[in-house]
Amino acid sequence: MATESDSNAERESRIVATVIELAESGGFEAVRLRDVASQADVALGTLYKHFRSKEDLLVAALTQEARDLEDRLQRRPAEGETPLDRVTSHFAISTRALCRRPKLARAVLHAVGSEDPELSVKIGAFHQVVSDTVIRALRGDPEVSWETATDMEREVCSVLHAVWYSALIGWRSGQHSQQQVVERVRSAAVLVLRGAELQTP
Repeated sequence: MATESDSNAERESRIVATVIELAESGGFEAVRLRDVASQADVALGTLYKHFRSKEDLLVAALTQEARDLEDRLQRRPAEGETPLDRVTSHFAISTRALCRRPKLARAVLHAVGSEDPELSVKIGAFHQVVSDTVIRALRGDPEVSWETATDMEREVCSVLHAVWYSALIGWRSGQHSQQQVVERVRSAAVLVLRGAELQTP
């Protein structure tokens, strides 16, 4: 059993790693708090202090996946000469990264759809990470963030993020492929970026 000297960060890291492993092996139903506690070597009571439900655990796993992707994109940003090329590249990379472990991806997308209002802050953290990476692809600047973006960049980002999330839900239910997810976002980007240009003074 883990010792008292374990830091909260170490425990949380083990917990999230265990959640990812269980979800990828068996999907949403495989993530049970008792099993997570046992495999992560933490007391069940300790687990409940940090996470209230399996949805809570899976949102934490999704946020970690998003942060890992953000680090990867900082090292190797989306490529392209134009905003359209870069955001298309960005969403292709992001879609491959999320869907490379399909059972995990479907489990976390299920969790993000939770109606639990107490999860909204944690889900918001995931969306914030994604938004920052989209803004960087739009401008082609690895230093920009949501806070320093223009109002137009934020509007474009919000629309593309929403289309991507909607397309991923369609992928989760088997309505379309990963490639179709990227194509839907690219189609939206063409229209949104054209509209943004028309509104530019």
